[in-house]
Amino acid sequence: MSIQLYNTLTGRKEVFVPGDPERITMYVCGPTVYSFPHIGNARPPVVFDLLYRVLSRRYPTVIYARNITDLDDKINAAAKQADLPIDAITTKFAAVFHDDMAALGVPLPTIEPRATEHISQMIAMIESLIEKGHAYEADGHVLFHVPSFPEYGRLSRQDREKIIEGARVEVAPYKRDAADFVLWKPSTMDLPGWDSPWGRGRPGWHLECACMIEEHLGDTIDIHGGGSDLVFPHHENEIAQGTCAHDGQIFSRYWMHVGFVNVDKEKMSKSLGNVLLIRDLLEEAPGEAIRLALLSAHYRSPVDWSTDTLDQAARTLDRLYGALRDLQDVEVGEPCDDDLPEEFVAALEDDLDTRQALAVLFELRRAARRADSVDDRATIKKKLVACAGMLGIGQQDPNDWLLERFGQVEDVEEIERLVAERDEARHTRDFAKADRIRDALVERGIVLEDGASGTRWRAGADPAALDEEEQDG
Repeated sequence: MSIQLYNTLTGRKEVFVPGDPERITMYVCGPTVYSFPHIGNARPPVVFDLLYRVLSRRYPTVIYARNITDLDDKINAAAKQADLPIDAITTKFAAVFHDDMAALGVPLPTIEPRATEHISQMIAMIESLIEKGHAYEADGHVLFHVPSFPEYGRLSRQDREKIIEGARVEVAPYKRDAADFVLWKPSTMDLPGWDSPWGRGRPGWHLECACMIEEHLGDTIDIHGGGSDLVFPHHENEIAQGTCAHDGQIFSRYWMHVGFVNVDKEKMSKSLGNVLLIRDLLEEAPGEAIRLALLSAHYRSPVDWSTDTLDQAARTLDRLYGALRDLQDVEVGEPCDDDLPEEFVAALEDDLDTRQALAVLFELRRAARRADSVDDRATIKKKLVACAGMLGIGQQDPNDWLLERFGQVEDVEEIERLVAERDEARHTRDFAKADRIRDALVERGIVLEDGASGTRWRAGADPAALDEEEQDG
């Protein structure tokens, strides 16, 4: 078996062959920290956290870098509007991003470089590009000369003329070619600026990632990732800079891009008023539910977020935690790689097929309800815990999850008596009485789960939820 990844650059799924199997390098474009993160900002970190876990199973060392852009015109505008220093804005929203990601089960990457910490490296790369004939100074700016790189446009699969025609390209009289993009631009005294051979200024956005990759990971990396909106112009420009700075050397072997999160089949935008902030969604459901919702579709496909998305994900986790609660009496120790079913691993190693991986997980949950023997229950629990852990869900104590979701149940003894009375009615085939008891319990928000080992119950659902659970098996 081998890991297969879809490579945006070649347009096909390929076997993953790293440059050095002892040191896998992965870089993912991180947040621009000027506002509260929305659900679309969360999808790449969740997806590439999963990829990091998958890679770490096979390779001894995976270096995962995800940057923070703390130098950008949007940040400057936000600071001006709030009448705050720029670093106050970036410090605040970097912390917010970290908190939101932690709530979604996304840990910090191996390396988290910041743009403002790499200005000298950016100046050095610009000097190198000028020396090699790929960049030029004009009117206080330094620009990359796109015609000097014949492969420009390969990632987005468009020729240069069509790219220019379909994109918002800044037209300026100092450009030699309309597609040329800024590497360095002058700064007025009210904007961030650094001394350089071309005067006080600041770098263009596309430069920072190429320089941070060079500094922390090397001239060529294994995987470069980000959202699908970054294919052009950001990643196209990164390839041009990184390749030309290193005399034609491959910049990244594999390019991976994550699909959009749409809201009711429409793109999120401030003008439509449908931007979903992570901090607001965390008021509606636990972070694990948000993570599961983002992993429920294949990473290259869009996620269509609706009013039911979080509720469905949370209900799915309720059933998972219910199964884990019922297996609490089974001691299995810490899960390991050997506990992961082959079909689960095969799904994730097939370009992160999370839909198939989740199908394996859900079948294990259903099997847990049917298992009677101690050995079967132990085997299933080990697999269930290992699969959930790989996906980053099921990480809480089941009792804590269910208590938080459904609250404490009063009159437990009476509910137990009614459940036993219903079981007796079913045993004597008095199904009318059994149904009456069932309906009465449902009215009190009690869900009954009939399995081979008997009837289990939990609190906090309505009749519709019960119907969904019965259909789910």
